[in-house]
Amino acid sequence: MNAQSPQFSARLARTDADIRAAQRLRYDVFVRELGSGGALVDHEAGLEKDRFDPFFDHLLLVDHARQDAVIGVYRLLPGDRAAAAGGFYSEAEYDLDALHKSGRKLLELGRSCLHPDYRGGSAMFHLWQALAAYVADHGIEILFGVASFHGTDVQKLAHPLSHLHYRHRAPETLRTRARTYQPMALLPESEVDRKRAMLETPALIKAYLRLGGCVGDGAFVDKAFNTTDVCLLIDTAQMNQRQKNLYSRDIAG
Repeated sequence: MNAQSPQFSARLARTDADIRAAQRLRYDVFVRELGSGGALVDHEAGLEKDRFDPFFDHLLLVDHARQDAVIGVYRLLPGDRAAAAGGFYSEAEYDLDALHKSGRKLLELGRSCLHPDYRGGSAMFHLWQALAAYVADHGIEILFGVASFHGTDVQKLAHPLSHLHYRHRAPETLRTRARTYQPMALLPESEVDRKRAMLETPALIKAYLRLGGCVGDGAFVDKAFNTTDVCLLIDTAQMNQRQKNLYSRDIAG
């Protein structure tokens, strides 16, 4: 699986060195930039890692203009591999019973990040192009995972969390629920400032919403990772053609 352009290519990690490069970028973004932590973070080596890493596929975006430096990563766990990992990563935060009962082919996404120099450009689309190829190759029907707001003060996130609750909740048949339940409807719907809500919503979450993404019931406050999390999911069967084009368009040319 390859997504290529003159400058970028995306591929799955093949070696321990590849995985360390992904963990090094994750450390720079999640630990140094955002103040996250975790029991297995290696501060001396500058690696953000956890017990799930050996079970995931690691999708890497490299920049050939920087001597093939890894500048973007995604972590991917197909549902048929989750049992070997002791369950999905998200299950520590969310009850995924609705997804399990759906009987559909699942893919958990996580640890998505880009080097700061590449945000706002075409790099993320190249990563998504490779993700689309992975989804097609594996016959994935539901993509899901935890997506984060920076910080743990939910009152500062009242507008975006309330907006997600009222406008973007998943259908009940696929609705996950936070285990340590933090209500998202922090404001009455009439008081939600939609413009402010969107401005305060991280770019990755907005991108998922543009693809038809929706959220589970309740947020999860992750103090160790210094985030407030929502469970996002995309049902590929419900994506319209415009959304599919955005998700999988070939932008190499």
